[in-house]
Amino acid sequence: MKILSALAATAISACTIFGPASAQAQQKVSKLTSIPQKGKVRVCQVPNYYAISFRNPKTGDLEGIDVDLSKELAKELGVQLEIVETNFSTFVADLQADKCDIGMFAVAATLKRAKAVEFSNPYLESGLYAIVKDGSKIQKWADVDQPGVRVVTGLGSFMDDIMKTYLKKATQRSVVPPADMLSELAANKADVYISDYPASVRIRKEFDWAKLIAPSEPLAVTPYSYVVAPGDQIWLNYINLFVRTIRNDGRLKKYAEKHNLGPMVTK
Repeated sequence: MKILSALAATAISACTIFGPASAQAQQKVSKLTSIPQKGKVRVCQVPNYYAISFRNPKTGDLEGIDVDLSKELAKELGVQLEIVETNFSTFVADLQADKCDIGMFAVAATLKRAKAVEFSNPYLESGLYAIVKDGSKIQKWADVDQPGVRVVTGLGSFMDDIMKTYLKKATQRSVVPPADMLSELAANKADVYISDYPASVRIRKEFDWAKLIAPSEPLAVTPYSYVVAPGDQIWLNYINLFVRTIRNDGRLKKYAEKHNLGPMVTK
């Protein structure tokens, strides 16, 4: 859109006129300049995050809100889209190694992660949910943190960090991709899978043997953002404007509702 193109030109000009005094800083080229020059934007995505960036087993294609919105970002930049697959335990290293220009897969914005990467303004948010097998002895949230209960979380996820300190009686285990937490439940290797709202969407849609348990009060509600490597404020400013623009013009709501994530959209 014209507003995004105008901001890009203004940001680059401002950097030229009022750029840092350091020669090293002046030599650094913003991704907002290098991406159009290369003709492509490299977007890191996790291929097993349902409704966010999930590989459809029937077609082999990635689907989800951030698959759609990454296409919108490429369109705004006037470049091709290149998807770089990552996972929650390696995406920080991938960004720092310049394997991708941006992570677009509903990354929980936590203080721990903010020490290594920079977050855009949030566009989604979610609390925690417990997923159990139908007929499980676990019937309510209070049943989760009890002796003998086996809890699994995805390695590197924000749920993983929270559960390591939240649980006092139950045992917690981090599952390493490509292993799947639902498969752990199905195989009776775990009693509880802790996840977020997108997982609840999948449970209601696809699995009649599993059920969802919500806390009595929202727990650990966390903002979800896009993520970039540190040190490129011009690029981050552009991404923040992209988030604001898709919120204002209805694209964020459109794709959230398409993938049944409407309640996650931040106000």
